[in-house]
Amino acid sequence: MSPTTDATDPASSAPTPQSSALRADAARNVAQIRSAAISAFHGRGLSTPLEEIAAAAGVSKATIYNRFGGRQGLIDAVIGELVATEMYAIMEKARRVPDPWESIATYITDRRDLQFREPSFTDALLMTYPESRHLVALANAATDATEELVRRGRDAGVLRPDLTSGDLYYADIANGLALRNLPTPSRADYDRRTRFFLDSLRAPGRPHG
Repeated sequence: MSPTTDATDPASSAPTPQSSALRADAARNVAQIRSAAISAFHGRGLSTPLEEIAAAAGVSKATIYNRFGGRQGLIDAVIGELVATEMYAIMEKARRVPDPWESIATYITDRRDLQFREPSFTDALLMTYPESRHLVALANAATDATEELVRRGRDAGVLRPDLTSGDLYYADIANGLALRNLPTPSRADYDRRTRFFLDSLRAPGRPHG
């Protein structure tokens, strides 16, 4: 009987030079698209046209769909580097602060700092792309953290008793839309307004500073 090539024979599944080149091209395309998307989203938010990202990556728009399945898949691939990793760290940091007022003040200050630096944070707040599972997970985690910290502050008597997590959400949205649509303030002015905002959240009679 003459020898035959079995499907399980390692030699039959060994990569050919052509298949290796194709995989290398695919990996290079993915890396280029990720880099272009991070740069574009960082500058303009998650609604940046895919055509612009494709042009910056040196690929076609179809390649983005082939590699990532479209905008939602691309967002999921880069949102950690843009926003999510830092936002999860902000939540954990605030939870570790023992003083209830300092905890909520740290949380709000750090969120507003991220919002100043990263336009896509406002897209995450607005749930602009609800099909992005990582955006949904981030939004749910942030909602839970905000409710927890506000409840803790109210129970300790350091936050005004009528403050809700929804109030902070709408304040964040208003801040993000102002940053997106109005001239960017100086960092000094922005931080000063953050302090004004924090002071407005204190329970009546609580000392400032």
